Amino acid sequence: MSTTTNDTTPRHENPNAAEPLGAQADVDVLRAALDGPWRDLRERVRRELPADAITGTPGEPIDVQRERVTRQVLALADMGYGSIGFPTEHGGTLDYGASCVAFEMQAFGDLSLLIKLGVQFGLFGGALARLGTERHLSAYLPDIMSGRLMGCFAMTEIGHGSNVAEVETTATYDIETDEIVIHSPTVSATKTYIGNAAKDGKAAVVFAQLVVPQVGDVPDGEEESGEHGVHALFVRIRDDEGNPMPGVTIGDNGAKGGLPGVDNGTIAFDHVRVPRENLLDKFGGIDETGAYVSEIDNVNRRFFTMLGTLVRGRVCVGGGSGSAAQKALAIAIRYGDQRRQFAAPGEEQEIVVLDYLAHQRKLLPRLAKSYALRFAQNAMTSRLQELEDAAKSAEGGTPGPDHEDAQRELESWVAGMKAQTTWHALDTIQACREACGGAGYMAVNGLTQMRADVDVFVTFEGDNTVLMQLVAKGLLTEYRDSWGDLDIAGMIARVASQTVEGLVENTLKRAGLQKLIDGATPRNDETALDSRGWQESMFSERASHLLETAAMRLRKAGKDNGFEVFNNAQDHILAAAKADIDLRVFEAFQDGLEAMEDGPARDLMAKVFDLYALSSIEEDKGWFMEHGRLSVARSKAVTTRINSLCGELRPHAVMLTEAFGIPEGWLENDLIDLGQDRAGVTR
Repeated sequence: MSTTTNDTTPRHENPNAAEPLGAQADVDVLRAALDGPWRDLRERVRRELPADAITGTPGEPIDVQRERVTRQVLALADMGYGSIGFPTEHGGTLDYGASCVAFEMQAFGDLSLLIKLGVQFGLFGGALARLGTERHLSAYLPDIMSGRLMGCFAMTEIGHGSNVAEVETTATYDIETDEIVIHSPTVSATKTYIGNAAKDGKAAVVFAQLVVPQVGDVPDGEEESGEHGVHALFVRIRDDEGNPMPGVTIGDNGAKGGLPGVDNGTIAFDHVRVPRENLLDKFGGIDETGAYVSEIDNVNRRFFTMLGTLVRGRVCVGGGSGSAAQKALAIAIRYGDQRRQFAAPGEEQEIVVLDYLAHQRKLLPRLAKSYALRFAQNAMTSRLQELEDAAKSAEGGTPGPDHEDAQRELESWVAGMKAQTTWHALDTIQACREACGGAGYMAVNGLTQMRADVDVFVTFEGDNTVLMQLVAKGLLTEYRDSWGDLDIAGMIARVASQTVEGLVENTLKRAGLQKLIDGATPRNDETALDSRGWQESMFSERASHLLETAAMRLRKAGKDNGFEVFNNAQDHILAAAKADIDLRVFEAFQDGLEAMEDGPARDLMAKVFDLYALSSIEEDKGWFMEHGRLSVARSKAVTTRINSLCGELRPHAVMLTEAFGIPEGWLENDLIDLGQDRAGVTR
C-alpha cells in the first residue's frame, strides 16, 4: 500500500450519496475559509511533509516510539520547521502566529510527535526566547531551532501544577561566587511530567523562587527576605555524553495513559550552581553589584507579565486538539459513508450507517462545532499576532497600558478556548470511536491512540477548570470596572437610566414575548430558528445574564465569608465563563461566514453554522427554558430543525471533512478499510 501520497482530492465512495454541490470547487472554497490568514503555510505543510515524516505506528513499544519521534523531530528541524516563529535576527522564520498554525497542521499526525515538537520549540525554545535577553538568544536559539540542543520546560512540580506562583524549587543568589544555586528543598518540589527529561533533554528552563540577598533599599512590594517570586533560569541537566550533571537527579515517568513517544520524566536539584547570567532576565535580573533589578516593581504584576508572554502554548494546545477532533471526524464520517448495517423492510441492500439519523446526530453536530472552533482559533491566532506586532512597534520598546489590557483580554480568551476545544476534542474522538464500532477499537485505525493522547490535553498547559475560572475572573473584573462598587439599589437605578429603546429591545428578546411571536407564527414555519439575530440573542443574553447574576452573588461576600461565597457560586461562575466563550465562538464563525463570497459553498457553510448554533442551544435548553428564553414549542422546533439540518448536510458530510485539508497520506494508516478502493490509493 502506498504511504507517501499527500493528495487532498475529495473522494465520495458511497455510490448512493448525493454529489455535494460543486464538488472540488466547493471543497477549495470551504478549505480557504477554514485555513484563514495563514493559508500559504498550511498548503506548504500539506505539500512538503510525507506521511512517514508526521505519522507513527500505534502499538509499538515505548522505546521504539521514543526513538522514532526523536528522529522525526530532528528531521523536521532540518526542514526548517523548528525555526518558525522565532526572531528573524537569530535565524527564525515567519511570524509568531505562524508557529501556532504549524502546530495545528502537525496535529493531524502522531500526537506524540506533536507534543515533542511543542516541548522543544514551543515551550523550551519559546520560554527562552520570551523571557531571555540578547545574550541568551544569541547563545542558545540557533542550537535549539536546529535540534542540536534538546531541552525541557521545567515548571510543574509534584506538589504544584496550576498554582505556579507557589512552586517550591528555589534559586538563591550567592554573592560570594556570583552564582545562583538551584535546589529542590522537598520531595514535592521535584519537577515532574517534564517532556524531554527522561531521555533527550540536555538543558531546561527551570522555574523557581528567586531569592537575592538585599543590597540597598527594598523595592516597593518586595519582601525584606529578598524573595522576588518565580523566575526562569537556563540550567544544564546533562553533559554532552548524556549523563546527568552533578547535583541533578533525573527520573523516567514511564508508561502513561497516552503519548507513548514522549519521554516525560522528573528532575530534582541538589544545590546545583549556575552562572548569574543564566537567569532569564527580561523582566527581572541581578546586576553586577548583586542587587535585584526590574522595571516592574510589583512582584505579582511581574509574575503575571512573565506568564503572559507564554500564552502561545495554550493557543497551540487548543489548536492541536481541534485538529485531532477534525481527523477523528474524517475517519468516522468516511467509515459511516461505507459501512452498511441492516436493510429497510422490503429492500435487499443494507443501509450505510451514516444514513441513519441517530448516526448523523452523533457526528454532524460535532462536525459543525469543529468548524466553529476552527474559525475561532483563526481569529484568536490573528489577535495574538496583532498584539505581537504592536509590542514590537511600540515606542521605546515598551507597550503602554492599553496593550497590557489587550494582552490580559487575550489571555482570558485563550484560556477559555483551550478549555473548550480540548473538552470538545475528547468528547468528539470518543463519539467517533463509538461510531466506528469494533473497527474503531482496533489500534491500527488510530482512534484509540488519539483518544488516549488527547486525554491529558485537558489538564496540561493549565487544568481546564482552573482556566475557566481565569476567564470568569477577567469577566468579573471588567464588569466591576464598568459598574464600580454599586450596591443593588444603585445598580437598579443605573439600569433604569438606560434608554427606553434599549429596554424594549432587550425585553423583546425574552421568551415571555417570544410566546406571542410563536403564537402568530405557523407551527411549520421554522424560519425564525435560522435567523442570525435570534441565534445571537440566545448566546448573548445567556452570557450577559450569567455574568450579571454571578457578580450580584459575589457582592454578598465580606471579609470573613469571601471564600465561602465564591466557593458556593463556583458552578455559576464557571457557567458564565463557558457562556462567554460560546458567544465568542459564535461571533467568530459568523464573521468567517460573512467573509465568504456568495455561492453554493457559502450556502452550505450557512447550514453548518445553523447546525452549530441550534445544537448549542439544544445542549443547554434546560437553562434557556428555566430562564424564560425558550418556550416548550420553540424547544421542540429547535430539535426538529436540527434533525432536518442533519438530513440536508448528510450528502455533503464527507466533503465537509475534506475541507479540513488533511492530506490523504496522513489519513491512510487511520482509515478503516472495508475492502474497497480507498481514496484512489493503489494497493
